[in-house]
Amino acid sequence: MKNENSRNTIIFIVCSVLILGIYWFTVLRPQAERRAAQQSAQAEQSQTAENAANTALSPQGPVFVTDRTQALGTAARVPIQSGTLRGSLSLQGARIDDLFLTDYREVQDDPAPVELFRPQGMEHAYFAQFGWAGANIPGGVPGPNTPWRLTAGSTLTPTTPITLTWDNGQGLRFTRMVSVDDKYVFTLKDTVQNLGTQPITIAPYGSVQRQGVPPAAGSSHIVHEGAIGAFGKPGEYRTEQKKYKDWLKEPRIENASTGGWLGITDKYWLAALLPQQNEAVQTEFRVRDANGGQQLEANLLGASRTIQPGATTTETQRLFAGVKRAEVLKSYEESLGLPRFVYAIDWGMFWFLTRPIFWILENVYAVVGSFGVAILALTVIVKLVMFPLANNAYASMSKMRNLQPKMEEIRKKHKDDPQKQQQEMMGLYQKEKINPVAGCLPLLLQIPVFYALYKVLTVTIEMRHQPFLGFIHDLSARDPSTIWNLFGLIPWDPSTLPVLGGLLGGPLHIGLLAIAYGLTMWLQTAMNPPATDPMQRQIFQFMPLVFTFIMAPFAAGLLVYWAWSNILTILQQYVIMHRYKAENPIDSFIGRFKKSPA
Repeated sequence: MKNENSRNTIIFIVCSVLILGIYWFTVLRPQAERRAAQQSAQAEQSQTAENAANTALSPQGPVFVTDRTQALGTAARVPIQSGTLRGSLSLQGARIDDLFLTDYREVQDDPAPVELFRPQGMEHAYFAQFGWAGANIPGGVPGPNTPWRLTAGSTLTPTTPITLTWDNGQGLRFTRMVSVDDKYVFTLKDTVQNLGTQPITIAPYGSVQRQGVPPAAGSSHIVHEGAIGAFGKPGEYRTEQKKYKDWLKEPRIENASTGGWLGITDKYWLAALLPQQNEAVQTEFRVRDANGGQQLEANLLGASRTIQPGATTTETQRLFAGVKRAEVLKSYEESLGLPRFVYAIDWGMFWFLTRPIFWILENVYAVVGSFGVAILALTVIVKLVMFPLANNAYASMSKMRNLQPKMEEIRKKHKDDPQKQQQEMMGLYQKEKINPVAGCLPLLLQIPVFYALYKVLTVTIEMRHQPFLGFIHDLSARDPSTIWNLFGLIPWDPSTLPVLGGLLGGPLHIGLLAIAYGLTMWLQTAMNPPATDPMQRQIFQFMPLVFTFIMAPFAAGLLVYWAWSNILTILQQYVIMHRYKAENPIDSFIGRFKKSPA
């Protein structure tokens, strides 16, 4: 019986091995080989499409520096006209390369609108183009120089899309419908028909290209300008950005992503490719040599697809070409499902402060109609939030001011023993329940708020060219007034003076707001207890003058905030000093004008 069981076990094992072997060779192995072949073919197709896309995107011919009229005249064009955009689309490559933002001006009170795109042939050409990539395609696929034919529509507007067609003469027909909304997004829907007898494999691509970096771009240290995008997969997107100077040092940055977006950004303007958010794409930021210059590209390559004879495929791509206005970016983020699109605005590392501050300013502006007044209201809100802490701090400072005679006695008594002097001072603070560093806390807490407001004023288009108080024409720019022409009373520009003009219009340009800031800082410093060390006392006395020159070049809105904040601080401190009967420079100044008793 035992031998029979052993024999049955051996027979079962042998049969199992044979069955598994047969199953492996007849089913599993062929399936694995087919999968490997498919993966290899897909990888080869993807690499072939990528190589074809790279060939299509390579710089096209020499860059001639011509005027706009000459550059526009090199190909037939379709006008673009909407409430926010004006320009034209080139039928050569169906390239969007001539675009102006009609609601904005480069210089305030200048009728010329902001230029976003400029055509090939001009210096610093900047444009977007879309096409298809594929290797060994008889008759080719549409690329940068494809002569598209306008078959429907005459002017691209939000209510009138246009249709372009191109037939490669070998059985492939491409139809492109281009539409634009009432803001800044173009939609390009391509339909590809395979009328031939062989299957073809192609992949869609999009590209935003800028030939060289304009001199003014990328000069700011606080604002991001250059490559920007959001990559990843649903729930795990990240924002990636490279400033122009860093991008030029790293000529190729690749990312695989499901959806997302990428493009090239300036301080206020953005050109970005917006793929379908459920589509797997390959993206790259790239720098190529272009006839002695550099061509910067934000490229997107879609998945390869094989079109059988008689079949059709479609692909929809979008382009954002416009203004980085928070409400606009947020609306597209929600309607198109674009991840982190509002972060095309450089909110900075203190985004948790800059975004709420911007929200407050925007909502107050909606009520009062003035960003200057909104800044004043923001200052009051910040002061109310810090009111309890500031009250305690100013109370401690008032007590310290009352203790100045006793502190002076300690200094004289132990003038040769600094350690003993310090011990006596600390004992006095403990006895009177005074925190000597309490006065610094409100100031330290305001520094992040100050920086965040500086960031908001610098990066948000909403603050650009916003007037206040008559002589301030732009809260995001420096105060235009200067002491050298008596704040505009003398019709003379000090910066035009030979030799000294550079100083008077630059470091020595002191406006009315800077002086107001300096005076309020001086009064606030005078109300604080004097420093115990004579050298420190002298330094603090010169600080208002030094900071007047430091702050003068900053945005006018920032000086409005800081000067108004100083005024509110002085009022709060004055009330508390009265409560503790502490001497203060305001009462001392008023006392000089009072008549002495008879």
